[in-house]
Amino acid sequence: MRDNRLIVGSSLDQTRQIRRTATGLLLAMAGVFVVAEINLDLHPFWGYLHAFAEAAMVGGLADWFAVTALFRHPLGVPIPHTAIIPRKKDRIADTMAQFLRANFLTPSVVARRMRRTNVAANAGEFLVNREGGERSRFMGGGAELAAEVLESLDPERLGLRVRAGLASQLSRIELAPLLGNLLENLIADGRHRPLLDGLIRWAGLTLEDNEEAVREIIRSRANSVLRWTGLDSRISSSVLDGVYRLLAEVLVDPDHPMRGKIDAALIKLATQLKTDPEMQARVEAVKMDLLENPALADWWMGVWERMRRSLIARARDPNSGLGNDLREALRELGKALQDDPRLQRQINRFARRTAVGMTSRYGAQIVALVSDTVKRWDAGTVTDRIESAVGRDLQFIRINGTLVGGLVGVTLHAITQAF
Repeated sequence: MRDNRLIVGSSLDQTRQIRRTATGLLLAMAGVFVVAEINLDLHPFWGYLHAFAEAAMVGGLADWFAVTALFRHPLGVPIPHTAIIPRKKDRIADTMAQFLRANFLTPSVVARRMRRTNVAANAGEFLVNREGGERSRFMGGGAELAAEVLESLDPERLGLRVRAGLASQLSRIELAPLLGNLLENLIADGRHRPLLDGLIRWAGLTLEDNEEAVREIIRSRANSVLRWTGLDSRISSSVLDGVYRLLAEVLVDPDHPMRGKIDAALIKLATQLKTDPEMQARVEAVKMDLLENPALADWWMGVWERMRRSLIARARDPNSGLGNDLREALRELGKALQDDPRLQRQINRFARRTAVGMTSRYGAQIVALVSDTVKRWDAGTVTDRIESAVGRDLQFIRINGTLVGGLVGVTLHAITQAF
């Protein structure tokens, strides 16, 4: 808005300057007329100059009246059919709106214009070839806009909405068959083995970290005779050694019988997840309990808030990888838009249909917006804006009228002198 006011002010200044020039020329012609009138009998030259100045004043005054009458009353006198633009601003608003509607906002015009424009290729060229300037401002502005949007939204309310959306989607998914298929595919490809090895190592480390607790459990369950003879310690050590040995053997031997039993148990579990209604019901019940658990909700809110703050920080950091990744992704998109004719056709068709659809649906509203906006302007605003657009040319009409009138006057004088 401020830039528009500056532009209008600059145009009005130029109009005032050329207006002063036109008025000065008219006054100069008046001065020439007076001097020629005084010296009219001294030489025939003064007759020609007198005729030129007289006709120039008539032409200049006529054009001054016509130009002034468009915007205001000449000399403040409310002469009929003057101050046309301020008095007819509502009709001007309707005429401008209808002109816009008839010549620009019709589906046929928009479709014809869109067919001549390769929107996809132009967008691809912009994304690929411009490393600085508009592209850099576009990237920076987009990142800052994303950061401001994330900051302006209520974090708690947004997190609740995202959580509710995820919970709603997860509640519709039958989780048991999905898990069954996933487990079956993992076993068929042998991709579960690294996971199983990790679980075995974890079990061994956990047992080692809690060895004293396990020994205490074994001793507490031994009877008094075993404790009195000290056999409870030997039994606990034997049990622990046996478990350590079993875990080590299963870990190092890919063909260990225990692995086969585990695979068989997993295959049975996968089948039950896919076909057993009772198993599926238990899985669904566990899923719903987790979704309704307040602890899970609190955990998700914490995760979401960390994600939000991280995105804001990365979006505003010019040296972050986010900007580079986005820049590279846009460059690849630009190459695809430039090099793939099929993609261009699809995007151009979508853009054309979107533009035509928006024109058909919102063309009347756009026209009404233009008309109502101009009607809400006061007469001074309408006058200033139109005068800033065409006032300079209208003042040139005054200058041209003064000079052309003078030439017509001297021509007519020459004709009368000849006959």
